[in-house]
Amino acid sequence: MDLVEVIPDRLHMLRFPIGQAYLWQDGGALTLIDAGHAGSADAIEGAIRSLGLEPGRLERIVLTHCHRDHVGAAGELAARRGAQVLAHRLDAPVVRGEQPVPEPVLLDWEVPLYAHGLTTPEAPPTRVDRELEDGEVLDFGGGAVVVHAPGHTPGSIGVHLPEHGVLFTGDCVAGVGQVMLGVFNTDRERAVASFARLAALAPSVACFGHGDPWTEDTAKVLDEAARAAAA
Repeated sequence: MDLVEVIPDRLHMLRFPIGQAYLWQDGGALTLIDAGHAGSADAIEGAIRSLGLEPGRLERIVLTHCHRDHVGAAGELAARRGAQVLAHRLDAPVVRGEQPVPEPVLLDWEVPLYAHGLTTPEAPPTRVDRELEDGEVLDFGGGAVVVHAPGHTPGSIGVHLPEHGVLFTGDCVAGVGQVMLGVFNTDRERAVASFARLAALAPSVACFGHGDPWTEDTAKVLDEAARAAAA
């Protein structure tokens, strides 16, 4: 796992072989956006310690959606550290193992990529302490706004930190080489509409579920990519 600084003393990306998570700092209080694959709890805690921080200060884990590469270590970390696990109401039953993971409608070129993604360990059933709704404001980052962004999964969310100009897009948007609509969507039309909604927030920093964060001309790049996806 790689640890990449995005905003000094505020935001770091934790990059796994497939997918990534983000660590946000409010002083000593820590928030994790997504949690990597099952079995990565030790690596995540090691990354936190390498920053001179204490894993016991992890207060919450916000899941952008229910897929295995985002949920995997959430339950173990929460059990160790007493952190709350938060997910949108529509994906929470999947995270808890009460409903199956929704199947994507794959384009032909997505089929081999999707098979590769399934090499990530399956996420164990994970408790959800708080079910989120669109527009809720969470107590970190100066007020983090939940943005329902369905299409990748029914309960996919973005997390917007207006005070800092930061947007976590989950897998609705990808930044692999270029900014583009995320892949493996259950409903591409809804995903395109969600992309447009996220782009309209005009962040200065966009953090994707896959691909490096975008920090230059971000609002313009997101807007252009959202328009291209809708064309």
